[in-house]
Amino acid sequence: MWTKYLLSALSVVALTATCGELRAQSAEWSTYNGDLAAQKFSPLKQITPQNVGNLAVAWRTHTGDVSSGGPPSAGMHNRPPATDPQADLPPTVWSATPLFVNDTVYLGTPFYRIFALEPDTGKVKWSYDTNAVLEALTQPDLKNRGVAYWQADAPDAAQACQKRIYIGTMDAKLHSIDADTGKPCADFGKGGVVDIDQWNVENAKWPLSILQPPTVYKDFLFVGWAGKDWADAVDPPGTVFALDARTGALRWTFHALNPADAAKSGTANVWASMAVDRDRNLLFLPVSSPSPNFFGGNRLDAISLGTSVTALDVDTGKVVWSRQLVHHDIWDLDTNSAPTLIDIQKDGATIPALVQTSKQGFLYVLNRETGEPVYPIEERPFPASTVPGEKASPTQPYVPLPKAVVGDKWPGVFGLADIVSFGYCSRTAATLRDEGRFTPPSLEGSLVYPGTIGGIEWGGGAVDPSTGTFVVNYSSAVQIYKLIPRADYDKAATAGGLETGGFFPMTGAPYGVQLTTFLNPLGMPCWKPPYGSIAAYDLKTGKQLWDVPFGQVQQYGFYMPESWGSITLGGPVITASGLIFIGASMDSMVRALDLATGKVLWKSLVSAPAVALPAVYEYKGKQYVVFAAGGNSILTPKVSDEIIAFALPD
Repeated sequence: MWTKYLLSALSVVALTATCGELRAQSAEWSTYNGDLAAQKFSPLKQITPQNVGNLAVAWRTHTGDVSSGGPPSAGMHNRPPATDPQADLPPTVWSATPLFVNDTVYLGTPFYRIFALEPDTGKVKWSYDTNAVLEALTQPDLKNRGVAYWQADAPDAAQACQKRIYIGTMDAKLHSIDADTGKPCADFGKGGVVDIDQWNVENAKWPLSILQPPTVYKDFLFVGWAGKDWADAVDPPGTVFALDARTGALRWTFHALNPADAAKSGTANVWASMAVDRDRNLLFLPVSSPSPNFFGGNRLDAISLGTSVTALDVDTGKVVWSRQLVHHDIWDLDTNSAPTLIDIQKDGATIPALVQTSKQGFLYVLNRETGEPVYPIEERPFPASTVPGEKASPTQPYVPLPKAVVGDKWPGVFGLADIVSFGYCSRTAATLRDEGRFTPPSLEGSLVYPGTIGGIEWGGGAVDPSTGTFVVNYSSAVQIYKLIPRADYDKAATAGGLETGGFFPMTGAPYGVQLTTFLNPLGMPCWKPPYGSIAAYDLKTGKQLWDVPFGQVQQYGFYMPESWGSITLGGPVITASGLIFIGASMDSMVRALDLATGKVLWKSLVSAPAVALPAVYEYKGKQYVVFAAGGNSILTPKVSDEIIAFALPD
């Protein structure tokens, strides 16, 4: 199977982007996004467009923490679920960006272990096991997006836990570990562990899974969580917790929903990474959509913080400003990546800006002090819902500039896929509701573009702060949303008719949903390629610089044409030498691209798709680029436990 789920006129003034105080000045990679501004930028220049072709493997390590969904097997760190020792382990998804800090490479695994590695050899210094329950409590897979690092302002070498690593688990436990020794920090929570689920007090149907590392600033840990989407109408309401980095004590809680909405809805949680403006003491949250995801008849009053980017005061958690990106979200278009912070010079003045990428394919460029658009955002009319009980928002925010990465209409039927399926694609398309962007879910089935796996995912974009060049990878994916009346859904479920993929109950709502990617019976996409691309923008003008297909699809052992591109998960990083490093594609390749043109200058095959951001660092005078090759079942069943570093030969 190719994939399992597969500008009105605008006055533009010449802009110059700089970001001196936000720029990563370090040879380290100390946070998920490289720095708290989420720029994903390294100032290192040893590896250049001229010599990147000489990159070679410096070291590789396997953690043993991997599962393809079968039984525990010898030679791996496989532990069976405690409740049933004979049960199969869920498959793993590994989206962990390694950290390089404290002269050590740190990473978390989908079995919720921490590995501390020597940065020039990959040799294990120590490892720590949370002994977490290896069960798919909220997600279909065992999943981890990495670890976080904190250190005291003036570390005392004679005391333990002056430097700490944090890892969360699917069963809502947050562990604090001494970064030098791998021993638990006893002063944190209870024996080194805080149970985040103690604050899961409303609609607590499942644990608040800590799959994304906390964001660390000053002595705060900012903790968001992931949940179980599409299953129920009412879920735990979205929260972000600020904890004391030393003790784990709760400092404040952010609530995305007011009490009335929380009682009848849920989620609008923050499951991705966050960004921090140190100078303005602001924390930026990408807030997801409320539940249920594809029907909003139970939440017709505006939920202003749902599917938004929201700025909080770091010390109090109070909302400073919020901008909603999708009104009354009934497409599951979560805001899903940390915004990228950058300063822009306009008319001789500095604009403190941020760039928020999105599943809908827009790039929202906002003043990060106020939330007001740097480039205008228009309210445009979009189609009404025809579903009884639903009322789609009559307008939605629309961004004419920068140009969206995907169009307002789907690419159309792919002739080859239609021919080999004897017209299946065109016949099916003719039966679907299709009125372009924001076509609401319907009873007959709606063609949705971009769908929930399309546009820009949690990897977000990267920026070169010296030039204002912003780079982002994206997917072009067409999906079909069909609502099924409750009685019909339940009857089919009772008869065993919903056992194939694509059905989700949304229990408590008047409808279940069938969500499928628009494929023909042979598994080929019914829409025209490219399926994935990468693009660059000049933030000084908002104009797109280049846009090229990215990655390749593998099918039946063959690579499909490069012009078709690949659905991607994960994001890019940029170096000061003018390179882009990125994995993300279905073909398990990691690549270096020319920042000026998007041309691939180097690539290497790894053991599974590298769906996390790579990390770039320097140690003992040598620059390294490290990828975690773990895979993601959205792209391909291929999984791995490989951490692999590349460098120039001596």
